[in-house]
Amino acid sequence: MSESTNHVYPKAAAGEQSANVAPNPSFPKLEESVLDYWEKDDTFQKSIERRPSGDHSQNEFVFFDGPPFANGLPHYGHLLTGYAKDVIPRYQTMKGHRVNRVFGWDTHGLPAELEAQKELGIDSVDQIKEMGIDKFNDACRASVLKYTNEWKDYVHRQARWVDFEHGYKTLNIPYMESVMWAFKQLYDKGLAYQGYRVLPYCPKDQTPLSAHELRMDADVYQDRQDTTVSVAVKLRDEEDAYAVFWTTTPWTVPTNFAIVVGADIDYVEVRPTEGKFAGKKFYLGKPLLGSYAKELGENYEVVRELKGSEMEGWRYYPVFPYFAGDKNAAEGQVPGPEGYQIFTADYVDTVEGTGLVHQAPYGEDDMNTLNAKGIKSVDVLDAACKFTSLCPDYEGMYVFDANKPILRNLRAGDGPLARIPEEQRAILFQEKSYVHSYPHCWRCATPLIYKPVSSWFV
Repeated sequence: MSESTNHVYPKAAAGEQSANVAPNPSFPKLEESVLDYWEKDDTFQKSIERRPSGDHSQNEFVFFDGPPFANGLPHYGHLLTGYAKDVIPRYQTMKGHRVNRVFGWDTHGLPAELEAQKELGIDSVDQIKEMGIDKFNDACRASVLKYTNEWKDYVHRQARWVDFEHGYKTLNIPYMESVMWAFKQLYDKGLAYQGYRVLPYCPKDQTPLSAHELRMDADVYQDRQDTTVSVAVKLRDEEDAYAVFWTTTPWTVPTNFAIVVGADIDYVEVRPTEGKFAGKKFYLGKPLLGSYAKELGENYEVVRELKGSEMEGWRYYPVFPYFAGDKNAAEGQVPGPEGYQIFTADYVDTVEGTGLVHQAPYGEDDMNTLNAKGIKSVDVLDAACKFTSLCPDYEGMYVFDANKPILRNLRAGDGPLARIPEEQRAILFQEKSYVHSYPHCWRCATPLIYKPVSSWFV
């Protein structure tokens, strides 16, 4: 057989119009022969060169492949998106367009950093700083293109046509400069701004996550056991009266700056007649009284019923002393003159809790309410989610580790609570173990928190 006869498309013999396929074909061998033919014939490049660019490149259709990370092996998800990326350029080619499509490599972001950390045997930002940012960057560069050959083979086996030879890398200076230029255009047009918002945050990776990242993996939400607390804060203008708020995050109670209620929700003022709370009055959501049967006792007295709108403007004493006193009530201070009040909000319900919602700077709704009411807040956690000197009794404690000592102090009224006069002191009204679905980091499986962070938004 002549060389020219060998160099034909493997599905059909020379001079034949129909495919010459064996009765029992070996599909792996057929795949190999097709791919081998495309490579020897340079079919992909010919499909580009045989179509003119047209005047002013009007006949061109340019496709830049959305870049994967090359420091990890391709998986099933890449297979699906790869075919979607291949369909469009092929369709445009069939329409007669000259279609250049270029592969790319994403070399930035946490996947690169985490892989480098793994190879270096380190797992914290402090260790990165110790070894030096320049050395760590070198390790990242070495790791980001670790599996390029495996990727090329994978894409080739998919029967995709894409240009690897002129592929781009996001670490290339021209690429980075083009991104900076594009971002500046957005900024100059007022389409990009730097904001301080509450976002999902990973303590280990020390970075915020997008809402999309919380939905991208089925394992992001996992069951977690926490302790819910109902804290009774002492009202300023009514003797022995307390408003009871509920939260699943005890570590946020030191930064309680307000409480919200539902304007149209029914609330009751109740007075237990027995037990350790006898004689004191507590405000709770009427539909939720059954959840506090143990604390209220069998023979509690309903003093009065009222709507949440009637509670607006009530003032109470702070739970913790860190932002208490006349100085912190001054304009421009934390929380300022509007702090430690009860407000109404439309997101309050009576599904669980007390019907009174604790407001701290670690929830998006909370932060929106605090800002709307002119209440100044502060983040008491560092980048690693450890308490700072703003809460000296818990300074250096990891956010979830601080739950136990905070609960202990609330329970006993000691520690920082002892620095608040007894007649103003809050009471731990109830604590319960609580299993709930909780978000975790999809990269490292660390439980997330919601944290106010400064970020750029488009």
